Amino acid sequence: MTNLKNKILTFSEQISAEIKEIRAHLHANPELSFEEFETSKFIQNYLSKLGISYKSGFAKTGVVGKIEGKNPAKKIIALRSDMDALPINENPNNKYCSRNKGVMHACGHDMHMASLLGTAKILSEFKSEWEGTILLIFQPGEELLPGGAKLMMEEGALQPEPEWILGQHVLPDMPAGTIGFRSGMYMASGDEIYLTVKGKGGHAAMPHKCTDTILIASHIIVALQQIVSRHCDARIPTVLSFGKMIADGATNIIPDEVKIEGTFRTMNEEWRAKAKQLIADIAQSTAKGMGAVCEVDIRHGYPFLVNHEDLTHEAKLNAIELLGEEKVVNMDIRMTTEDFGFYSQKYPVTFYRFGVQSEKNGSLHTSTFEANDDSLRTSMSTMAWLAISYLNK
Repeated sequence: MTNLKNKILTFSEQISAEIKEIRAHLHANPELSFEEFETSKFIQNYLSKLGISYKSGFAKTGVVGKIEGKNPAKKIIALRSDMDALPINENPNNKYCSRNKGVMHACGHDMHMASLLGTAKILSEFKSEWEGTILLIFQPGEELLPGGAKLMMEEGALQPEPEWILGQHVLPDMPAGTIGFRSGMYMASGDEIYLTVKGKGGHAAMPHKCTDTILIASHIIVALQQIVSRHCDARIPTVLSFGKMIADGATNIIPDEVKIEGTFRTMNEEWRAKAKQLIADIAQSTAKGMGAVCEVDIRHGYPFLVNHEDLTHEAKLNAIELLGEEKVVNMDIRMTTEDFGFYSQKYPVTFYRFGVQSEKNGSLHTSTFEANDDSLRTSMSTMAWLAISYLNK
């Protein structure tokens, strides 16, 4: 395996410029969730160029490639990349700036796709030196409920069924060339909260003649924060945040309704169900007590993501063997969500991070986010090595 490891590292270096060009193209041509039609065509064309068979059309735009090594039925695993971009206007000074106004790869999915295509090229190049079958999952709609992962599984995209699924995600505050792992519970579940406070609007100078929906909405937000501080077991990671409030009134107008939108995230299913009921009860009772009504719509979102303990520990050791101990770090839990969590509810999985830190990259989901594409050498070689190490074990 030492000889193969060195060959993978050398080959990754040789194809690095090509994979960077792929990433540049994907970044400049982003598409929104479940609308990744041109992206899907690009991926299909590249897989065809590599001689890799595939099936397409899952969840509209999803693609699943298949590479067979020696003894294809011996073991089956899957490697996953998401494809969709976000509805963000990109900073025009960014490298490879988006050509599609209002759409941007601000979460690194362009990096994920380019990396998996590079991984596919490595695995195809050395398929006579590993055993089993590898599925390549190019998945739409990670950023939008119900999540492409859920839909692809429901549509039978993962056939034959894998015994392990490996996924990766960029991390802008981690140095390029670095990989991070965490076994066990890793990322939170995420539910979307939509509240509508309704009452009788009116002149702001005569609040006694109307229902102050803005004041009531404010009370609801304050009251709901007590769910985490006073109802949740302090040992359970939990976040309840509201990021949008629409009150279409004016300086002298109290509106008939106020809309509130937020997110609830945690890492415990029993508490998750209880908390969502509390959110509804408190919002409705607060509104009623102040003379209004509150309509509640809580949309059940992505489940928590839990990494398989043993396989993730083994993957970390294999990454150390490839990159050196100083390039492999331990990750903490994250309250962000990922639809990769759907895979983790059914299959053993390992979801890890690769650093893309650059001199001027902003945070994920912002117009100034930029990824250091030198990290692609590390991400594609690591994923290929982890897959081969598992299959040849």
